[in-house]
Amino acid sequence: MRRSLQVFAFLAAALVARPSLPAAGLDLSTATIADIQAAMQAGTLSSEKLVRLYLARIEAYDKKGPTINAVTLVNPKALDEARALDAERKAGKVRGPLHGIPILLKDNIDVLGMPTTAGSQLLAGSLPPDDAFVARKLVAAGAIVLAKVNLSEWAGGGGSVSGATDPAIVAAGRVPNGYSTAGGQTRNPHDLARGPAGSSGGTGAGIAAVFGQFGLGTDTAASVRGPANAGGVFGMKTTHGLVSRDGVVPLALSFDTVGPLARSTYDIAAALDAMAGIDPDDDSTLKSAGRTPASYIDYLKPGALRGARIGIARDFFGRDEQVDAVVEKAIAKLRELGAIIVDDVRIPPTVQALRQPLYNMVRSAEFKTQVGDYLATTGPAYPKNIYDLARLANDPSTGYRSPGKAVGLKYQAETALELHDPVYVATRDGGIAYVLEAMEGLFANHQLHALLYPTSPTPVSLIEEPAEERPARGGGGGGGGPLNIANITGFPDLVVPAGMSERGLPVTFSLMGRAFTEGRLLAFAYDYEQATKPVKLPKHTPALPGEKL
Repeated sequence: MRRSLQVFAFLAAALVARPSLPAAGLDLSTATIADIQAAMQAGTLSSEKLVRLYLARIEAYDKKGPTINAVTLVNPKALDEARALDAERKAGKVRGPLHGIPILLKDNIDVLGMPTTAGSQLLAGSLPPDDAFVARKLVAAGAIVLAKVNLSEWAGGGGSVSGATDPAIVAAGRVPNGYSTAGGQTRNPHDLARGPAGSSGGTGAGIAAVFGQFGLGTDTAASVRGPANAGGVFGMKTTHGLVSRDGVVPLALSFDTVGPLARSTYDIAAALDAMAGIDPDDDSTLKSAGRTPASYIDYLKPGALRGARIGIARDFFGRDEQVDAVVEKAIAKLRELGAIIVDDVRIPPTVQALRQPLYNMVRSAEFKTQVGDYLATTGPAYPKNIYDLARLANDPSTGYRSPGKAVGLKYQAETALELHDPVYVATRDGGIAYVLEAMEGLFANHQLHALLYPTSPTPVSLIEEPAEERPARGGGGGGGGPLNIANITGFPDLVVPAGMSERGLPVTFSLMGRAFTEGRLLAFAYDYEQATKPVKLPKHTPALPGEKL
């Protein structure tokens, strides 16, 4: 009943706010889900037409033209599903804000009838037994899974040499930014020489290039937020436990989250409304009981920044003048909009020293075991544990296409701790609790509503990055930023586009909040978004004829 009332309220609000859309009033690259629903309600747009517009962009730009190469599989039933949803609408049944909306899913999220590869050629053609919880929720809400998109193989950190101290191992284990053996190399639509960041790079590039209305990524250390920064779009790393991971290939369940990327805060909120909630197949979601609002859309109101106390994490400035300049301008705008800026907030030194080795140890140990739990759901022809993955990746007869990932899989299989190892247990339990308590203290001491920092203090890397530039990166993803702090604490973290650097690359800032404060973060970002309109269409994927609706 509550959901039905929400749907009615949404449609009524959309019609009141937009009583008549001008003929050229809708631009595909800037239209929100609310705009699209208003147009569909008015009869000037159908889901079938919307799907065709997105398919035309994929056809023009993904494997042709700039060859962004974000899409690994287009849903062959997408148009049929759109027609069926249009028929439902005509019959008076509208499921909600997502009715008829085409979306992209990272290819480590199970969708019945579509292969899930996790970016690995070793899982080519592997069909899951059912939908992931989030996919089932989105489809039930009326969304159309338009395509699966590329990712850094095994979500980047799975089978990596991160944490290795031997320079030879580090060099041998390098994998280009945005590459997987299943999907190949994804390019950044703003600069084709640069990658899309990882590991949800296909989602970030696809949403920036307008291949879908919004997309899902997963985030274990930076994997929603790095690609959102690289594409210059919004991206939400959700609170640990807000969104189920059932049916998602795991990297490290202590840190894994699922979150949306979109070109507007509205679409992020609408996606969360459909996905958030308790799933009996993912115990972490029990933490969200009583802590999710009736609708995240309700938070999107002008004036939300007035009186908001936003701390500036100065530890992560000073790496790049152009990035700093754009973020400083954004901070000035936040202050102009009424935010109280608490400058020069410093991350506790012990957290800074502890977070990366803690993260590396826990992630490596958990992937080693937990990937096997997922592989047990695949068919008999597929590998069943990390040792199978390492063996096959290093077997010349398989023609495995990533020497760096082959090294990483072997390294992790040989060096990662078992989950019963007391060192792992003590690190996971004691280390995570310490970082969480320290960050809770930081928020309390400064009375912060959010902590702001450049999502990536340095520009997104080149695909073929000069060796001398590589050591400057790291620190939990995002070019030396603090991104993995949100994963260790479980806090939400929202990427907000801030503008373009002189290089022509997007620059974003992140707003980190305490657990289950996604609504507040979205409110702040919405207020800023309405004042600045910061999302820019990439120069390599311009508008096509017919996209002005």
